[in-house]
Amino acid sequence: MNSQKQKQIKPGVIFSDPVHFLAFGFGSGLAPFAPGTFGTLVAIPLFLLLSKLPAAGYFLVMLALLFFGIWLCGRSAEKLGVHDHGGIVWDEIVGLLITLFMIPAGWVWIVLGFVLFRFFDIVKPWPIRWLDKQVDGGLGIMLDDVLAGIFGWIILQLIIFYTQ
Repeated sequence: MNSQKQKQIKPGVIFSDPVHFLAFGFGSGLAPFAPGTFGTLVAIPLFLLLSKLPAAGYFLVMLALLFFGIWLCGRSAEKLGVHDHGGIVWDEIVGLLITLFMIPAGWVWIVLGFVLFRFFDIVKPWPIRWLDKQVDGGLGIMLDDVLAGIFGWIILQLIIFYTQ
């Protein structure tokens, strides 16, 4: 989340506007604390549905959600007048879907992927933090979580490779 003060958003604003409703992860971004974590949790049922697809299908849906998210997050931020409001969690949803891409079946992998993604999303190691400060708009909102998702995916795949 940005260090800037976050504008308080009334739930009615989020639930009455489809752009905000989706960008706020179906309302999960309204959580009074850790909205990014609650938003990330929303990705799990979506992952469980997508995991039934072949890898290429999962990848294409994930890519579509990413590109849609660039527009969606940018539009929501613009309408709110706040860049990367902490309640905008569509980027976390996509980030976790990236981390969980092509994992073996089992809750242990989902939980480990969740922890890895949240770690990289919160800590923002280089170049994530640097890019987060350099890129504006919807792309900027999405980019740090995409990279956190990729970092999480790499570590998770290494763990899977060395333990299976």
